Amino acid sequence: MNRLGVVVIVGRPNVGKSTLFNALTRSRDALVADMPGVTRDRIYGRASLKGHPVILVDTGGLEDASEALGEAAQAQTQAAIEEADVLLFVTDARSGLTASDFEIAQRLRRTNKPIVHAVNKVDGLDLEGALAESTELGLTQSCAIAATHRRGLDKLCSELVDCLPPYEESPLTKGGSVRLALLGRPNAGKSTLLNRFVGEERALASPIPGTTRDPIQAEVERDGQQYQVVDTAGIRRRRGSHEGLEKLSTLKALQAMHQAHVVILVIDAGEGVSEQDARLAGHVIDAGRSLILAVNKWDQLTSDQRDTFLRSMRDRLEFALFSPVVVISALHGSGIGELTDAIEHVYAAASKELPTPLLTKILRDSTQAHPPGGGERFRPKLRYAHAGGLFPSRIVIHGSRTESVKEQYKRYLINQFRKRLDLTGVPIQLLFKESANPFAGRKNKLTPRQIQKRRRRTQLAKRSKK
Repeated sequence: MNRLGVVVIVGRPNVGKSTLFNALTRSRDALVADMPGVTRDRIYGRASLKGHPVILVDTGGLEDASEALGEAAQAQTQAAIEEADVLLFVTDARSGLTASDFEIAQRLRRTNKPIVHAVNKVDGLDLEGALAESTELGLTQSCAIAATHRRGLDKLCSELVDCLPPYEESPLTKGGSVRLALLGRPNAGKSTLLNRFVGEERALASPIPGTTRDPIQAEVERDGQQYQVVDTAGIRRRRGSHEGLEKLSTLKALQAMHQAHVVILVIDAGEGVSEQDARLAGHVIDAGRSLILAVNKWDQLTSDQRDTFLRSMRDRLEFALFSPVVVISALHGSGIGELTDAIEHVYAAASKELPTPLLTKILRDSTQAHPPGGGERFRPKLRYAHAGGLFPSRIVIHGSRTESVKEQYKRYLINQFRKRLDLTGVPIQLLFKESANPFAGRKNKLTPRQIQKRRRRTQLAKRSKK
């Protein structure tokens, strides 16, 4: 089973780690909130390096490897470094190397992990001189970058990918185990749901938020189908979530999400739909994993509270309402049968083979009913479509001027494919391919037959004028 590689950014303060983090993740919001003492609003993010998906971790500024950080921050940093596949060490070319840089480099070498050295803020400086100074650290892989202007990032990404373990999309396992991941905020009832689904006390269920630290995996058979269920740590977004163990468990929760066929987002009905619930749903959809919204503790709500909750869900999770919504009580077992039916339906939809003739017919019907914008002269021409893979479900569309397809029209096509193919709960990723122009490079080079036709048209035009 593949897992997302982990790249951990380290370095002293003010060397540009935050800028580099945002550049590599394209400023996508992270999951964990700021950490007092080593202030970082964004710690975790998903990035694609040369098509290789990874989890990016920013550990905050390291002043001195032994004294400057408190115990909690030291534990967090050490936990992240131990979990890393590659360490991305950032230094500042403008201020030059400091004693802290040498101390951090020595500490990182002791881990025996691959280290890629990014010499940042080289804009306007002599690149050879900046890289020459970096050799004093004794690190073999160094890249000169200017994170603010995104210079040098292409080479940096190549260096990082070369150090990461080989990656391939998780293969579809028809007839095998369905991998489920339970995701949600602390105390939403994920561990109770795992125990109810498995039928035994596999996870520690407690009213204290944050009880689950490491993902807990269980295997179970229901109605002849094998399931691998992973209960992940609750992911919060508020001050106080700064313990090293909690941040590490968040990373593992993201990896479990990426390895799953189906993600069950457990929402506490009593707490309502929060911004963090919406953020988690967005990350599941971005990862291309099938999604089910399980509303737990539904039995504890009054009729008016249920109406209020449903309105809140429509407002905050409108983008995710292509997914089944199942109301449950993990504690008492109600709704578990409906949840199992939803899992089976969503997994079957995500596993569905998508033949090229059918996809092309849906594409042509959709473009005829509602052509893409841009006017006759500049309108994209979408010719045919074929499947591009499962888990995540991708549809590749070939045509001309595909770069002009607007986001709104892409959503329209996704909705048409989902409706016609019955892909409930399945995020669809569209990939557009520009068809080769058969006349490219043939400007003013006409075939003899084309020349003859042009002459005839010219002669007819002259005769008509006479």
